[in-house]
Amino acid sequence: MSAEVRFANTIEGTMRMIVIGTDSHMKTHTCGAVDALTAAALDELTVPARTPGFGRLLRWARALDSERVWAIEDCRHVSGAFERFLIARGERVVRVAPKYMAGARRSARERGKSDSIDALSIARAALKEGIESLPAAHLDGDALDIRLLVDHREDLIAARGQDQQRLRWHLHDMWPELEIPPGVLDSDKWLGKISRRLARAEKTARVRIARELVRQITTQTTRIRELEIELTGLVTSYAPQLLAERGCGALTAAKLIGEIAGADRFATDSKLARTSGAAPIPASSGNTTRHRLDRGGNRQLNCALHRLAVNKGNWDPDAAAYLARKQAEGKSRKEALRCLKRHLARRVWKLLRSPVPVTTPLTGRLTPNTVQTVPTGAPTMMPLPQITITRNLRPPANSEKPLT
Repeated sequence: MSAEVRFANTIEGTMRMIVIGTDSHMKTHTCGAVDALTAAALDELTVPARTPGFGRLLRWARALDSERVWAIEDCRHVSGAFERFLIARGERVVRVAPKYMAGARRSARERGKSDSIDALSIARAALKEGIESLPAAHLDGDALDIRLLVDHREDLIAARGQDQQRLRWHLHDMWPELEIPPGVLDSDKWLGKISRRLARAEKTARVRIARELVRQITTQTTRIRELEIELTGLVTSYAPQLLAERGCGALTAAKLIGEIAGADRFATDSKLARTSGAAPIPASSGNTTRHRLDRGGNRQLNCALHRLAVNKGNWDPDAAAYLARKQAEGKSRKEALRCLKRHLARRVWKLLRSPVPVTTPLTGRLTPNTVQTVPTGAPTMMPLPQITITRNLRPPANSEKPLT
């Protein structure tokens, strides 16, 4: 970029920022840069979705402007490698939910659809939603491992369910009088009983298929149990404070950790609640003030918060009293649970925030085992005479606001 252009882009001594939208595919990545003030298209580039191509995109972006933000559509199986490449090199990356793209494409300045049009639409959608309101991407290898294991376990459960359905129909065809209670085809007792009966039956094609299904179900069940044990250990190491919450088991905690993917990327608990769909949407008009349910957001994260809310309603006296109070106000049980989910989004956000070590001016050394905490609602930077706080700090667990 020439010196004249850079000078023209300078307003009161501050360089204007650009936003780079990225349309990711398995074979290619297309990036389009727009001006953060006018949303005008500046340039675009398409490269192969390989490491050399990532480096070419980064050099291209650095030549455009020194102040830049990458807006990547949240399709992590195809954009994850590029996202990690950028973060490792100090770039600022935000994730744009795919639901924002429908409106951005309808209001696009250029008709039609192409990779370059989509890349510019992603950048403009990020500007429309607000860069600061979008979740920032960052490297969190432990949370990624937990998410991958949770997804793998859920895939195994789904595959086992299909095998159980096929096995049940084969058994019904052979022995209609055989009564198999629901939900028992993953127990060792019933699988052993069915296996022994199949071993005594005539070796027809249906019997061979049924025996193979029994072996597959047994193997899948064993692996599912192993994954649960492994996830319990990982969650205990990653966030023991979350497991200490009454009503939050290892699998629910693992789902929360994997879907949140680092609570530090959410500046406030309100942003986490909005991302999870736990925050109500204003639907007021005139003299009518009301809110409605948000059916968007990350539904997997919303489901985990719902399970936590149901468990707390059953096992936590404070949560049970809160639900009873909301129902006494005229809300249904579902509406009361939604109110509780919003409080739980704040609680989970605070529990998963990273504690920050502090430095003392006398020694200049980090004290990793000492964490300076501030009360809820207090400013994040306080003029302490002997301690310098290096970044935003997490409030202590016992400073949680009461449910109202």
